[in-house]
Amino acid sequence: MKAATRCAVGLMAVLGSFGALAQKPAADFKYPTRPIRFICPYVAGGAGDIFTRTIGQKLTESLGQTVVVDNRPGANGGIGTEMVARAAPDGYTLLMGNSGPMAVNPVLYRKVPYDPMKDFAPITQGTSYMYVLVVPPSLPVRTIDDFVAVLKSKPGQMTYGSTGIGGGNHLSGELFNLMTGTRSIHVPYTGSAAALASLLGGQISYMFDTVITSVPHVRAGKLRALGVTARKRASSFPDVPTLDELGLKGFELTQWQAVVAPGGTPKAIVDLLYREVAKALKMPDVIERLATQGGNELVGNTPEEFAQVIKNDLARYAKLVKAAGIQVQ
Repeated sequence: MKAATRCAVGLMAVLGSFGALAQKPAADFKYPTRPIRFICPYVAGGAGDIFTRTIGQKLTESLGQTVVVDNRPGANGGIGTEMVARAAPDGYTLLMGNSGPMAVNPVLYRKVPYDPMKDFAPITQGTSYMYVLVVPPSLPVRTIDDFVAVLKSKPGQMTYGSTGIGGGNHLSGELFNLMTGTRSIHVPYTGSAAALASLLGGQISYMFDTVITSVPHVRAGKLRALGVTARKRASSFPDVPTLDELGLKGFELTQWQAVVAPGGTPKAIVDLLYREVAKALKMPDVIERLATQGGNELVGNTPEEFAQVIKNDLARYAKLVKAAGIQVQ
């Protein structure tokens, strides 16, 4: 009995030591210990860049390590997105995830070099954002009815700009064409800043631009806002109706900005980043920058909830791309 008791006690000690070892990684978990690269797959100055820099600064403050923003534009965000899909899953490379490369490109192109559901670890959806239909004051229209009448009087002659084929600006324009029976020429650019410059310079006729980049031009009288693409008005444009309100019933095209890591990133790192970003999205200066001025709805959902958003959007955009007959040359 005594021998058996000694064996039992010894076994409990061994099991206890294994338990201590199992807990040790969590107890010794240290992250980050060096700077983090936050890749923005769009050009500097656009809405994606503004989101990346805003969240990156807050992470720098809360994590105690510098978060360096790295702009890698191209292929509707696909270049920067692929870089993160191929990066080491150690938490030191993050992505400003966006609807374009993660939910549109996979249904627009026959093949993309990453799987949006497998090659990424969703952290949180930061925003849901809308677009605003803007025209130059030189265009003699003040209502949607006037604008549609002009488009129908000049089929195939009016032009609209976007950040590239499959970008939210482009998809908004195609959805508008489908719902109004109009036909305009799509002119893709490398970013919203370039497209806006052409609109302001008179090289294109109109644009569906992100609210955050159009606000200063509308307030300065350089552009006129006709309607927004969400189902509710933008807080920064309270007097601008939704296109649904203006008679295009069911018109809705909103997209998102998010924080994403490479697939396989440890759950402890994903959870830590989720908590810090969600916390940042509730800060007054972030709300002012991204919501009040930018016309965004701030989200901060869990990694699991965000994964479901990606899955749902893949199905939604597949339907729109097919209906509009959008093809990549």
